[in-house]
Amino acid sequence: MVRISAILLGAGESKRMGTNKLFLPWGRKTIFEKSLDTLLRSKVKEVIVVINEQIKGKVNGLKDRKIKVVTNPYYRRGMSTSIRMGIRVMDPKSRGILIALGDQPFLKARTINALMKAFSQWRSGIIVPSFQGKRGHPVIFHRKYEKELLKLKGDMGGRSILEDHPKSVKAVRVKSGGVLKDIDTWENYNPPTLSLPPSLASRAGTGGERKREGGEMKKGL
Repeated sequence: MVRISAILLGAGESKRMGTNKLFLPWGRKTIFEKSLDTLLRSKVKEVIVVINEQIKGKVNGLKDRKIKVVTNPYYRRGMSTSIRMGIRVMDPKSRGILIALGDQPFLKARTINALMKAFSQWRSGIIVPSFQGKRGHPVIFHRKYEKELLKLKGDMGGRSILEDHPKSVKAVRVKSGGVLKDIDTWENYNPPTLSLPPSLASRAGTGGERKREGGEMKKGL
């Protein structure tokens, strides 16, 4: 399989929730830990974790050999700055750049592997997951798009690259709706547990008892 590096975006400010959503409980883990664990269980060759200075202390214990931790001092300028920071420390042997979100705990490792398999067959394109006709995340870019990724500005992510190269984009149908779900608001936050502290349960969905629906992707990729 073609060597692919994953960039996990974890430097956002979580403005809509008023607290850092990545470290909210998700079962026995946090949202961030669950998203990271999924990538580590996949076949990606490395996971570049991009964080901001405010949460640096929370990831100091990451010791998996596949992990690289990068601090982004420019995170307030948008998602594009984290993408650039991740690309700059990538393994030079990697042919693919998988851009993943830190607030996507519904994502499954087998889904990532299916996207990687498609990328290995597609070779020179862009792989986007599709569930029930809707495109989601993560997205894999061939390294030939590296210069365009480095030129991104603000919080738009890689959407403009997909729009500029429509014939290079391959939508891969996947079996899990996790590619469409992220945690952007308290209504989206429905962790797989009923034992949340009262302070969180009162804000999460309907006290943690709603079905785990998540929210449709509204990110820039």
